[in-house]
Amino acid sequence: MKDIIKEIRFQKIGRYLENVNIAKYTSYRVGGEVALLVYPDNILKLVELIKILRDNHIKHKVLGNGSNVIFSDNRYEGVIIKLDNFNYLEKKDTVITVGAGYNLMKLAMEMSKLGLSGLEFATGIPGTVGGAIYMNAGAYKSDMGYIVSSIKVLTPNLQIKDMYNSDLDFHYRTSFLQKNPTYVCLEATIVLRNADKKEIMELIEKRKQKRLITQPLEYPSAGSVFRNPENDYAGRLIEVCDFKGYQKGGALVSPKHANFIVNIGNATAKDVRDLIMEVKDKVLKEHGVELMIEQEFVNWES
Repeated sequence: MKDIIKEIRFQKIGRYLENVNIAKYTSYRVGGEVALLVYPDNILKLVELIKILRDNHIKHKVLGNGSNVIFSDNRYEGVIIKLDNFNYLEKKDTVITVGAGYNLMKLAMEMSKLGLSGLEFATGIPGTVGGAIYMNAGAYKSDMGYIVSSIKVLTPNLQIKDMYNSDLDFHYRTSFLQKNPTYVCLEATIVLRNADKKEIMELIEKRKQKRLITQPLEYPSAGSVFRNPENDYAGRLIEVCDFKGYQKGGALVSPKHANFIVNIGNATAKDVRDLIMEVKDKVLKEHGVELMIEQEFVNWES
């Protein structure tokens, strides 16, 4: 890794951190050490970085806000790429062009306060724009697929290309990017609509108050663990299996909302994963429903 760092410095790729505890960068606050974390300054530096890593056969992954991933407790002998510097924003009437590293909740609140409607659902989703598009994040019967007009991506051949909504295969909690993770979202064009600012903010506040009552926001988590099966709710299935309040190590099935697993203190990644798999297996055994996990497991190969 010393040679990689030397090359990153020589090419002036951007800021980097060595031997980082990835738990600090994920919403579950679990996971092991990462050999190197790199913040490319711009798209050209990102391309240079990926070339360096490929030439040296170094595994790597682009990470947003870490709000939908579970890193194992093992050391990640590779490079995590953070696009925090891709945080620009341009507004032309109701059309928004925004970098993939822009905070989604921040964007949603900023646009809502301007009287632009369409992002209200995202004011409680703690991800980046790129990460939200990758998983087609959503809530309240809306998601990114409804508002994203196009995105700019880096292809596996390191070409910069525009992809349009019809190319992105948006469906419930999935997208083209999720099925093709070697593509990297660089920026998005989002189309909103003008609406009454007061009504928008009242709706956001109402939903916020409901979340405070029904969701365990006081603990680290990654939001909903499982996708809702067709015509049912994952939380209901988990609750009738008597998992509410069930604990494994420092990981707990929330007593507030059964589809949330929270870190109540010093949970390991293994605690979280073991609890997820136990819930999944029991729901399948008792109800014949195979719940799909929303979170992505990283570095669990060994």
